This record gives sequence, C-alpha cells and structure tokens, in this order.
Amino acid sequence: MKYLIALLVLLLPGTAALAEADGFDALRNGGHVLLLRHAIAPGFGDPAGFELGDCATQRNLSEQGREQARAIGARLRAEGLDDAKVYTSQWCRSRHTAEEMALTAPQPHPGLNSFFQNREQRDEIVADLRELLGELANGSAAVLVTHQVNVRAVTGRGVRSGEGVIVRPEADGTVSVVSPFPP
Repeated sequence: MKYLIALLVLLLPGTAALAEADGFDALRNGGHVLLLRHAIAPGFGDPAGFELGDCATQRNLSEQGREQARAIGARLRAEGLDDAKVYTSQWCRSRHTAEEMALTAPQPHPGLNSFFQNREQRDEIVADLRELLGELANGSAAVLVTHQVNVRAVTGRGVRSGEGVIVRPEADGTVSVVSPFPP
C-alpha cells in the first residue's frame, strides 16, 4: 500500500501538468474557452455605494493582482494564444485583468457580470453567459474574464483569483470541462 501511495504522489503532479498542456492544445485548436476569474482584488463582494461605471466605488485589483494579470497574459502568449478573443465583465477588476493581460482588445459582455450581491439577476446573467458560450462553440480560442459565481454557475467548480477552467462549449451553452487553469 505504501508503494502505491508513493507512486501516486510521484504521478499526480505530472498528471496536472499534462491536463493543463491538453487544455492549451484544446485552446489553440479552437472550439474551447478559458473561463477565468479576475486577478487578485482584495476584499469580499463590493463596497456599499458600488456603481458599475465608477471604479472608485468598486473593489479593484491590487498591484499583486495587476502583476498576476500580466503573468497570465504572458503565459497565454507563450502558448501561442495572443490572438484569443477576450470578453470581460463590466466590473473594473475584470476589465483591468483583461487589459493587463494585453491580448486582443477586451469586449464587455453582460453574461460575465457578477451576480454575487444581486442573486435575483442570476438566471438572466447565466442565460446571457450560456448564449455567449453557444456563440463561441466551434470558434477560435476565447478568454472570458469574469467572477467566481459565474464560473461556478456553468462548470460547478469554484476558482480562486486568477484561476480558471478551460471548457468546450456546445451550441446550447452547456460546457464540458477540459482542464483546470491554475493561478
């Protein structure tokens, strides 16, 4: 038994690296999407008085978050994904993550907006997200910068800041998880 455990410990790190490599291959070959939670923005939820169009009223990226976003962009460019389409939530922390990644010009999309503090909007936002995913099925690589609740809503998986999930979307907006994308 202890030999089996030792073997698993040796193999598991390599297994994660192989899964990530498969995810990059899938993105490069098209028809796949990276659902990415915005980079590090200290705090929880949004402050009282939050206004969508005013970054001064929102939780924003820290300098560490900006560095994390730049590193994500560098990683994607190193994998040959510098021309991936980029869509983003309208929240400043997501927009700034997308901008700092320095891939293609980010396009805001309401299906990527957070519903963490607006649960009554969940169904409408998730429907918009699924519509976008359906449009991206069988297309070129795309990166969707969003929030933890959105990623969980369509994949069932939670993600940390700067972490994501590579998925294969279907025309109906459902997804199959291909690979994690660690921060």
